[in-house]
This record gives sequence, structure tokens and C-alpha cells, in this order.
Amino acid sequence: DISPLLKDPVAFGALLDLLETHLRASFPHIDFIAGECLDSRGFLIGPPLAQRLGIGFVLIRKKGKLPGPTESVSYTLEYGKAELEIQSDAVAPGQKVVVVDDLLATGGTMRAACELLARLEADVLECLVVIELRPLRGAERLRPLPLYSLLQYD
Repeated sequence: DISPLLKDPVAFGALLDLLETHLRASFPHIDFIAGECLDSRGFLIGPPLAQRLGIGFVLIRKKGKLPGPTESVSYTLEYGKAELEIQSDAVAPGQKVVVVDDLLATGGTMRAACELLARLEADVLECLVVIELRPLRGAERLRPLPLYSLLQYD
């Protein structure tokens, strides 16, 4: 739960500092940060991080929430099925994208977001999360994409 980080502007700033430092050191060029805006808090981290990097933020949302033509993907959750969408013109082929979320559990939503970006022929550089719950093995579901997590819980 990142709620305490969101309530504390100093702690939230420190979180953004850590993520920004990691991305600047790891990737000389990023075109976009993408974040899931479904039941996640990735959209709370992604836009300020993108702003710090001087790049745009791309929305990935629950089906039916985005205007214009979209690409969609269905995926399985522990408790059923869900569907995510991205606008068809959100990224151009070859653009470099980092996908951000607050938490990686089983990896289903993050994997679906990466699949949408792959359909648009984006180059997904990395999946970036604040917290990784390792026993749920979400990182395995993301392979071969790299995962970076600030905190890991076993």
C-alpha cells in the first residue's frame, strides 16, 4: 500500500527522485511513460515522473474509457477476466516506453499493458514498480521484459 507515500509530500518526492535517478541512469532515451489507469495507482506515479523526465505520459485504461480508435486486450485475473485499452495513436512504432505501476502481484495487468504497447510496435524498455510481491511470481509473467522494483517482499 503506497497510501502513506501519497499523503507525505517529502516521501512522495523521495520516491520520484529514486525512480527518476534509476531511469536516467538506465536509459539514455525514453519517449513515454505508460501507466495503467484501471484499479491501480500507476497513474499517480507516472505523470509526475514523466514530467520530471520531460516526456509524455500514455494512458492504458479499462475498456470503454478512452476516446477515438483503440487497441484492446483481454487478460485473466485471479478472480475473472478484464480488458485494457490504449488509443491506437498513443505511440508510434519504435518509440521507447517504460510501463509504471505501484505494485506487481501476479503480473496480469502489467503483461496486458505490455502486449498493447507491443501491438503498437513500441519498444518497451522496462516494467517499473514501487513494490513487488515475489511469492506471486509476477516477474515470471513479464519475461523477457525486464522488471525494476524498489521494494521486494518475500
